[in-house]
Amino acid sequence: MQNTYIKEIFSSIQGEGLYVGQKHIFVRFCKCNLACKFCDTDFNIKNAKEYSIDELYEILKPLDSDVISFTGGEPLLDVDFLNDFLKEYKDKLNKKIYLETNGTCFEELKKIINYVDIIAMDIKLKSATGQENSFFENEEFIKTALNKELFIKIVFDENISEEEIIKTSSLAKKYNLKLILQPKMPINKNLNIENIFEKFYLNYHNVFLIPQTHKFLNLA
Repeated sequence: MQNTYIKEIFSSIQGEGLYVGQKHIFVRFCKCNLACKFCDTDFNIKNAKEYSIDELYEILKPLDSDVISFTGGEPLLDVDFLNDFLKEYKDKLNKKIYLETNGTCFEELKKIINYVDIIAMDIKLKSATGQENSFFENEEFIKTALNKELFIKIVFDENISEEEIIKTSSLAKKYNLKLILQPKMPINKNLNIENIFEKFYLNYHNVFLIPQTHKFLNLA
């Protein structure tokens, strides 16, 4: 069994997506396969701590929440550690496992899909992140995750393209998934949120505007 580096472990209020406002335990991993220009995560392992699966369990065991959120970075880059941990300790913790992911590591997801309860999948749009769109990988990820509770999130700004609106809304529509729109914070005065929402809604009605509440509530 291998160890891995974890940036932080803390209890807070979920600030994004369909579970906004619910208390979660957050386990933030250091690695990521993307470099989004708005990312605020410190990936330097010098500022992280190394854990074994036993050490992680001992920390999580007394924490009071019904949900453990594995986030990052991209937690699926630590899939072997997660597999060992969840195989050994999920039943003992008796908590729902919530995976926050960029939805590109579909082969890795296959290794732990049976241990995951809820998946919050962030589709990273080039217009907001500076990363190339990964719609092929996103769809393969969805196919792997369909038997779980799954929803899609996107962060958008004033640069979002018509193609991105059509691609993301059509992908959500194809698999009947809830699509969460999150305006990039801080909100640019040139961003017409209502107009962008209506463009999504014209293509797909199962769409929700839910801002990143932790950012204006000063939550972790």
